[in-house]
Amino acid sequence: MAFTKGSLILIDYTAKVKDSNEVVETTIADEAKKHNLFQENIKYQPKLVSVGESWVLKGLDDALANAKAGDKLTVDVTPDKGFGERDSGKVRMIPLRKLGEDADKVGVGDTIEVDQKTGVVRFVGSGRVQVDFNHRLAGKTVVYDVNVLKALETPEDKINGILKRHLPVEDSKISSKLNGNTLDVTIPEEIFGAESLRIIKHFIQMDAFKFVPTLEKINFVETYANKKTEKKEEKPQEAAAAAPAKK
Repeated sequence: MAFTKGSLILIDYTAKVKDSNEVVETTIADEAKKHNLFQENIKYQPKLVSVGESWVLKGLDDALANAKAGDKLTVDVTPDKGFGERDSGKVRMIPLRKLGEDADKVGVGDTIEVDQKTGVVRFVGSGRVQVDFNHRLAGKTVVYDVNVLKALETPEDKINGILKRHLPVEDSKISSKLNGNTLDVTIPEEIFGAESLRIIKHFIQMDAFKFVPTLEKINFVETYANKKTEKKEEKPQEAAAAAPAKK
């Protein structure tokens, strides 16, 4: 059966520009390495999608609405349903001095931020810099090769998918327990001090309550160990190990 709006599904995909075959995105680590796209700080894993709710580009979303688990699709996403048409009004000439201390370091092809907008430098000269604020794929048709892996049906599967989506740590460090209508989520120690932790918690609870409506409460558990106590406990063991054996 085709998915209904709001179905939570997992997909793998690789996307390439149609007219050049340049691979621009993938959820698969081996594909990223093959095409020199691999980045250590990115989690390569199946993408969680809520069908029909704009979690992916409209062209891809429309195709997923007519798919089912196990399908393999090739989807052409045109600019009108993808990254938009190129807009000449988004290409601007800016005085180099506006870039401040970084002005001497800027070169053609660099990505820079001006007035809280990100653009690509197209020209530098005569005290000015031309910056293109269009999305780099604007005006391009992007082809997605998609593997629809599965639909998440049970509360446990949905919660696991949501946590993998929002927690920026290895999957092995994600832990949760569903007790009736209460969910306990263990926050990994690596992100205790993350500035984004409050936002991460917000989106976890938003998605969890939406997709598992029987949930009534979510507890975020942070456990801090007393490092001094741990060291004290280690010392007697170390001393015993270091002591010479009695004859």
